Formats: sequence, C-alpha cells, structure tokens
Amino acid sequence: MRITLRTQVNQDYKTVYARFDKDLFVALKPPLMPLQLKRFDGSKTGDEVHIRLGMWRLAQDWNARIVEDGINDEEAYFIDEGIKLPFFLKTWQHRHRILRNDSGAIIIDDIHYTTPTRLTDYLLYPVMWLQFAARKPVYRRYFK
Repeated sequence: MRITLRTQVNQDYKTVYARFDKDLFVALKPPLMPLQLKRFDGSKTGDEVHIRLGMWRLAQDWNARIVEDGINDEEAYFIDEGIKLPFFLKTWQHRHRILRNDSGAIIIDDIHYTTPTRLTDYLLYPVMWLQFAARKPVYRRYFK
C-alpha cells in the first residue's frame, strides 16, 4: 500500500531538512498512541531509530534504518526502512522529501507498507493515513 501526504510549511527546505531531529520526531508522535523512543541517531544514511509502540504485553518494537539521504538544489530527502517491525507489518519504507518552494517548502511523506495479507493492507490503510495526516498541523507549527 502507498500513502502520500503533502504539507506546505513556511521555512526554507534546507532549514526544514536540518530540523528533522529528535525533537521533531517526538512532536510527531501519533495522538493517543503510547510510544517510547529507545534510540534516535538522526536522519543520515546508516542512522537508526528504535521505538516501542503500545504498553505492557501488547508492546511492539519498531526499528528502522536510514538507507539513503541526499540534498540538491530542489529537494532534500531521507528514506527509512523497517528492520524490525510490529507483527501487523511485513515491510515498511518511508521516504521523507522536503521540496524547495517559492513560499517555503513542501514536506512529502511517501510511505510504502505491506502487512501479512492484502486484506489487512486495506484494513490498516485508514489508521495509517490518519496517523500521518495528524502530522500536518505539527509540521506547520514546528516550521512557522
């Protein structure tokens, strides 16, 4: 499945890219979801992010590695891929793109995921979409 969300912000794309840090990651935590940040190296190739979702016996580890990053005259980006995923995910790739724009920058969350079955891909879609759509106002506040 693929989810793509675009958010216009009012800062230069290079400034936005430089501020994709631990503070922003914590600010982007989905509402009503228990999440514990275990490790945050950064957004450069080889860096890792480890989180624990949920509580008690229902807690699931979600670890990702940055597999590519780059910057040019038009955009900055980094891509994270799941290396240890919660039971409900089979694959995960999230391409974070920050595009140059005359009035600031456009942040694009381009997410590709699969679950164990095609049916659960579709069932999970609305939940995933809502969690990432909730980032839009956070991005706008963070980058005003």
